[in-house]
Amino acid sequence: MLTADHAAWGYATSTGLPFTHEEIVDPHFEACAAHYRDALDGVGIRPGWHVLDAGCGSGAFLPRICELVGARGRVSALDLAPENVERAAGRLRDHPAAAPLVARQGSVLDLPYADGMFDAVWCSNTTQYLDDAELARALAELRRVTRPGGLVAVKDVDGSLSTVRPADPFLITDFLRASAASPGYARQLLRGRDLYRRLRAAGLTDVTQRTILMEHHAPLAPAALRFYANACARFARQAADEGIAGNWAPFLDPEDPAGPLRDPAGYISEGNVIAIGRVPFASMDTDGDDTP
Repeated sequence: MLTADHAAWGYATSTGLPFTHEEIVDPHFEACAAHYRDALDGVGIRPGWHVLDAGCGSGAFLPRICELVGARGRVSALDLAPENVERAAGRLRDHPAAAPLVARQGSVLDLPYADGMFDAVWCSNTTQYLDDAELARALAELRRVTRPGGLVAVKDVDGSLSTVRPADPFLITDFLRASAASPGYARQLLRGRDLYRRLRAAGLTDVTQRTILMEHHAPLAPAALRFYANACARFARQAADEGIAGNWAPFLDPEDPAGPLRDPAGYISEGNVIAIGRVPFASMDTDGDDTP
């Protein structure tokens, strides 16, 4: 369902979730591709593995996952939006050497897979759309479908590291904090650095977490400028609609040649968090110690 909170953020797929349409997801991936690839490469995915991309979106990570598992591996992809499933499946049709891919529609809250089916699960930019109870349910599902000893990797936004220049350095974080006064999407964008403890609460062991600061300096690359100018324009409109304090007026027109991100001093950053845990063997407790 498209809630008022989601509608304000815009760029929804058929699911009603904000910032999930290919027109904004793909430019965002292109703008941050080096950081995203680094996060994925650090998971520990091995050749020959069967890997699930849970919440695959338009499938931007799938070519690299296929490279990591190799021709002897397998890749599955799942997304809530049927149009994303179609696009994800289409990404590899022209790459016959890639690992076999099966894409299907479904929810991370009720994964349509058998217990222990995968060697690793990758879940990127998806948990931000889940409230706390849904996040716990999703992590339980990711653990369920991963074999003992397998890996669960979750990457998502840490909105507290977002800032833009030339502007008040706290413009974005103050906006998110004001929007987060009520439960919903904005609050979940500030939850990223809690992922490690949520993976532990889900019963995963050997949990590690890394925070990634992604910075873009003027002149911004075209993909970065396209994504961030549009994102800031949506923040500006929501701030105006909701009476949130802050000088957002210079960001209202994403095409304005005098806009802040086109300024010689233009700069924007965002944070991402990658948390990785291992599914314990039956003889191990949640701390990874042998049970008596």
